[in-house]
Amino acid sequence: MVRLRFGPAGKPTNFSGDYDEVPPVLRQMGLEALEYEAVRGVRVSKEKAERIREAAQQYDITLSMHAPYFLNLASPEEETVKKSIERLREAAQASEWMGAYAVVFHPGYVKGNPSREEALNRVTEALKQVFEGLELRVAWLAPETTGKESQVGDVEETIRICQSHERVRPAVDWAHLHARTEGKDINSEDDVIKVIDRIEKELGTWAVKPLHTHFSKIEYGKGGEREHHTLGEQGFGPEWEYVCKAYVDTGIDGVIISESPILEQDALLMKRVCEKYL
Repeated sequence: MVRLRFGPAGKPTNFSGDYDEVPPVLRQMGLEALEYEAVRGVRVSKEKAERIREAAQQYDITLSMHAPYFLNLASPEEETVKKSIERLREAAQASEWMGAYAVVFHPGYVKGNPSREEALNRVTEALKQVFEGLELRVAWLAPETTGKESQVGDVEETIRICQSHERVRPAVDWAHLHARTEGKDINSEDDVIKVIDRIEKELGTWAVKPLHTHFSKIEYGKGGEREHHTLGEQGFGPEWEYVCKAYVDTGIDGVIISESPILEQDALLMKRVCEKYL
């Protein structure tokens, strides 16, 4: 049976407590996952991270972490890459303390490189430095499919980054894939299945057991992503039902993180939609 877990990217809306208080709240709601948002910087002590881990284990909540936005492993500027490596290492270490299985990160930007290939090569070379002396038993680094054509992070590039080290797994943001092609992709269940099949073929079944997932509807313009929207808003894609049915029909597992403006509410809506097919 397909095992899908749903949760928010960050604390539930209108929740003012600490992260170690979130797991019982999510469990009471009927949610099973949480992505810790370190997007402005990793500011969690080992002691606090361990308290979050204990709470997540007690309430059976699957944890992941989103690393800082201020990363650009593809930069031709040595100092930028150095700081990016440091930030990603900090996120990975905190995730290990926390028991978070995936450290989601944006690989970087093509700008400043002579080609997309060169930008991708810079990312994979920088990742080697991230892993130097870093022992991970729980956490995996998870490059995210990105929402703008100017960023490294289409499906092929994400797979190739994952092939560069045994401790790297993909994070698929379906809204980003829809936006970076200006709405030309992720318009059917078949579109989703093609991506899943490609990941499994190129990386192995472990990459979809579970497939780490971000989802919301999204607004895009020339070049890609502009703004995330709720599942109930009309005129934006992609449709969650296509993704859900693809997960069920392919038999993969998934951790699905809502990046909607109404985080946990849309996580619950996504779960309800999938319950029709499970």
